[in-house]
Amino acid sequence: MNVIIVGGGYTGVYLAKLLLDNHCSVKVIENRNKVFQKLQQDLPEEYIVKGSGTDPSVLESVGIAAADVFVSITDKDEINLVASTIAKFEFGVPRVIARINNPKNSWLFTSSMGVDIGVNQADLMAHLIIEGIDMKNMMTLLKINRGKASIIQFHVGSQSKAAGKRIRELDIPNTAIIISIFRGKENFIPRGDTVINDGDDVLALADEKAQTVINELFNF
Repeated sequence: MNVIIVGGGYTGVYLAKLLLDNHCSVKVIENRNKVFQKLQQDLPEEYIVKGSGTDPSVLESVGIAAADVFVSITDKDEINLVASTIAKFEFGVPRVIARINNPKNSWLFTSSMGVDIGVNQADLMAHLIIEGIDMKNMMTLLKINRGKASIIQFHVGSQSKAAGKRIRELDIPNTAIIISIFRGKENFIPRGDTVINDGDDVLALADEKAQTVINELFNF
């Protein structure tokens, strides 16, 4: 998967490292001198480019024509929106994701402006606070399908009903699926005979009703 990231701050670096660890092709674009200097210390030279994410010539130089995903996560909403619009409508990138810094600007980050997914940090934080009341070890990472389903992450505790059991032995609802398991420095796609271990961090896709069931299965 080819991914272009606009914004080389802490979030951009973290995202780039995660993608590289998962064998993605990554380019990070940053034009702020001090931030770029820090970026040079955090990532190898072949993954970073000095320039503006709203400059078509810079985007062309990093191979945007072959990009599968475009992510703009600067701290300026106007840059994220313009960069997303260019990526979608000038270069036809299939998947465009943009960070929304000011919740008041959320209405601008729509498909008509080239944004497939607008990540509103304030909204995510609110969900984490509200859902954390009764979903103590589970958090929502991304709502999809118009909010009907979510990608969730949860931690398996030592007293969890799921600890030590194979996935096929668990009564997981039909409206949920285990996507990935993070175990130490490893992450892998589980199968039916995969055993859930104490300390695992698990990603799942589930609707709201299934989330409650999963919470009871995996929490302690």
